[in-house]
Amino acid sequence: MNKFVAEFLGTGFLFCAVVGSGIMGEQLSTANDSLTLLVNTLATVFALYFLISVFQAFSAHFNPVVSFIFYLKGEITGKTFLTFSFFQILGAITGVILANYMFELDPVCFSQKEREGTNIFVSEIFATFGLLLVILLSSKDRVASVVAAYIGGAYWFTSSTSFANPAGAIGRSFSNTFAGINPDDVALFCLAQFIGALLAYFLYRFCFAGNSITSSE
Repeated sequence: MNKFVAEFLGTGFLFCAVVGSGIMGEQLSTANDSLTLLVNTLATVFALYFLISVFQAFSAHFNPVVSFIFYLKGEITGKTFLTFSFFQILGAITGVILANYMFELDPVCFSQKEREGTNIFVSEIFATFGLLLVILLSSKDRVASVVAAYIGGAYWFTSSTSFANPAGAIGRSFSNTFAGINPDDVALFCLAQFIGALLAYFLYRFCFAGNSITSSE
């Protein structure tokens, strides 16, 4: 049970940090989107590092596509993958609702921020491909810093700002703020993320698996 609680808490804290820092950045920067994105990036990087470091002894996927790839690798069962995904999505929604409430917004305010277009779809494939590849190629003792650094960079070099997480995409649709996403765009984001994850898995399996010493658990 501690693994499921870790996935719920870790994902909840992560997306509370993502959405909460976006709201704080908007409030402090008065429509300076570049500064808001910088604030959002720093908060996400710090949150990823400490959450993975703290919960890694139990489980620290915080992302259904990460759990899916470790299911394909045979490190978790299909039942565990589905249960992880449920708690990750529940955690993301809970964290976003909490962030809304803490900043005196309606707890549930569905986003109107459109994130659509073929370029955004490709961006999410690429962002998730990169995330999964660095996870698969990182050792346990380095994965927290590597994931945090990758996401921090990908916030800026991908046009989608690197969601790379279906639970996050679903959760962020519950906040009509800087980090939000229109619910109508969530399905395509999730599809792109699974495509990117599978591409990373196949590349890892056929090119790198024999030399890898890594696991995210």
